[in-house]
This record gives sequence, C-alpha cells and structure tokens, in this order.
Amino acid sequence: MAAAASISGSRTSYPSVPMAHSGRRRTSGCTVIRSSFAPCSPACKPTTLRIGSKWAELQGARDWDGLLSPLDGALRGELVRDGEFVRAAYASFDFDGGAPSYGSCRFPSRSLLRRAGMPGTGYRVTRLLHAASTSAPRWLPSLSPPCGSSYIGFVAVCDDEREIERLGRRDVVVAFRGTATCGEWVDNFKSGLTRLPIPTGEENGEEEAMVESGFWRLFTAPGEAHSSLQQQMRDEARRIAHEYGGSGMPLLSITVTGHSLGAALAVLTAHEIATTQQQRQEEEHSGAEEPAMMVTAVSFGGPRVGNAAFRRRLEESGGKVLRVVNSDDIVTKVPWFPVHENDDGNQPAKGMMKARVPRWAYADVGRELRLSQAAGSASNVVASHDLDLYLKLVASCTDLDRKMTYVDK
Repeated sequence: MAAAASISGSRTSYPSVPMAHSGRRRTSGCTVIRSSFAPCSPACKPTTLRIGSKWAELQGARDWDGLLSPLDGALRGELVRDGEFVRAAYASFDFDGGAPSYGSCRFPSRSLLRRAGMPGTGYRVTRLLHAASTSAPRWLPSLSPPCGSSYIGFVAVCDDEREIERLGRRDVVVAFRGTATCGEWVDNFKSGLTRLPIPTGEENGEEEAMVESGFWRLFTAPGEAHSSLQQQMRDEARRIAHEYGGSGMPLLSITVTGHSLGAALAVLTAHEIATTQQQRQEEEHSGAEEPAMMVTAVSFGGPRVGNAAFRRRLEESGGKVLRVVNSDDIVTKVPWFPVHENDDGNQPAKGMMKARVPRWAYADVGRELRLSQAAGSASNVVASHDLDLYLKLVASCTDLDRKMTYVDK
C-alpha cells in the first residue's frame, strides 16, 4: 500500500564514498573522525573540535539550516558520537537468552561507558533505563526477560569541565538501543495509532495527536520492578534540572538518541521532556527567568512514530528532531499505510482508506538527513538497517563533498 505520510523538513542525499575508508581528516581543522566500526569494537575517538557558541545551532535551533547540504564537519562529529552512545547501549545489554541475567545491563553504571568501548568521554552514567514489553509467546519462555522488563538504555551527564567548555554547555545524553527481545518485537507490530492524553486547557477541538500504539505501550507501561520508561524520564529530567540548572550554572541541553525502536523511543522521550518543561514554565510563569533546557532527538534508522498533529505538538513545545536515514533502509519507511481506529483507540477501524485518511496517517517528524550507500554495493534489509553502517555513512560524509541532491518537501 502506498505511503500516505506528510513529510516535515528537507531531505539531503549523499552518494557514499567507498567503505574501505575508516575515517576522514579535515584539512582545515583539528578534528579526526576515525572508527573501525566492527561489531563490538572500541568507539571512535571523540572529536576535539571546539563547538562553543555554535552548539545551539548544531542541536537544531535553526532546524539545521545550512548544516546538512553539505554536512557540517562539527555536526558530523557530534552525530558519530551520538551513534556511539547508542552502540554502548547495545554493548551493555545482556543478549544471553539462556541466562538469568538476560535482558539486564551487563555493566555497573560507573563503568558502563568504559566497558562498552567509550572511555574518556567526560560523561557519567546517572541512570539505567528499563521498559516493559508485551509478554512474549508462551512457546518462547526462555526468551522472556525477568519481570517482563528489560534494560533499554541509559542517561549520561557531562561532568568534565574541559568537555563542557568544548561543547559550550553541559550536555545530557539519553541513549536507547533497538529491538532485542521477543516482547519488543510483538510491540513493534502494533502499528495502530493511539491518542495521546490532551494537556489540561487544550481541549479546543483540534486534530488529536496520535502515536504508534506499540511504541506508546513500551514507553508508558510499568514493569514489576520498574516504573514506566515515561515516569523514569520525568523523574530524571526533573532531577537533572534541579541539580544542574539555575543561575551561575552552565547552560543545559538534552540529546536523546537511539536506533530503530530506540529511535522511536527517543522521539517520544524528547516529546515528553519538551512538553512537560513547556507546561511547567507556563504554570509557573518562569519562562523568562531561567532558560529552558534545549531538547533534541537524534534518530538513526527510526520508523515513523505518529501523525501530523503529534509532529506539530512536538514542534510547538520547542523539541527538535534530526532523522538520519539510509535510503535503502525499509524500517524508515514504515508504517507506510494510513491507520484509523475505533473509539477505544485500540483496534484499526474498518474501511481505513475512506474519508479523512490524511488526518489518520503517519507523518515523518523533524528534519531528515538522508544518506545513500555506494551504487552497486551489496545490501539487504538487515544490513541496510545496521547501526554500524549508519555510522560509516555519516563518518564518510565530508564538508567538501558537493555531489548530492537536495530536495525540499
């Protein structure tokens, strides 16, 4: 069925350079981006390029205008680093389905980044994050994490003074891995749209914001041993704002990043933090007194998350989204059909191709950086979606490459 999604932002396509190159050196600057990109390999060396006052622009303050075509060198380095945080979330997950520890984090918080291949980042993990998925089929009991809740990512705060100075602010990274458990696969296929709660005072009859029901369940369902991922992020964002915000402290930013399922959760998390922050400021009338934390989601190979009304709500809250997309990755094109629901918000309604289809269609959220594999390169559905390939494609882009197409939709 043909896609029926309205697309926000622009698309930038880059023909990739040969993948034999492990990195690129800027001749006009001091940063080197290198990585072996082999599975379970050490992370790439962090960029040493000083960002300073440019940080807000790199985080999307101007919707990345002028930074994607061609790809800005400083932004390229930050995107690679964001992807390495996501890879650390994968590396720290216990994939051993036969072990009692299956689905948990393999490393203690204090050593997670180092043991996952990211030493010397200047960041400290402050919280491990968990999500409760739908119960896996009974015929796969050995692949169900204890209590139905799995480690899905972490929160890390930059607490190194030199890194804070380089970044121009204190950055907080929230990193999510992609699908790993059977229960998460079950939730992935719940492609019906479900309505988001309407904020108090906004019952104005406008189009309802809706998101994919499986992603929303993963985000909001509590587990036996953990509160919902939504509540975990509310608590941690509040704690971070209280501990690191305020007069005399460095400016704060939150970068939420993820791959595949983790990319969808990153968008939902950015929406949660940005809208909650906006509502709190409106209630306290404090918007002019203290600068808000800038909230940015960086999505690698992410599926569509919600409808156009959801996109507008996120944009109006000030949240920013940059979608990094491989043209050959089918995951970034789904769900590709419009979805209707019954009044209970759980099941698709009959005749979903009838009137008002655009209202119920999925929509791409944010600005899109579209990358392409080299012509003739071998690819398949799995390989085209691989996080390592995404990091190769980003790292292979250079601000000197100008052979590209730029399409504004």
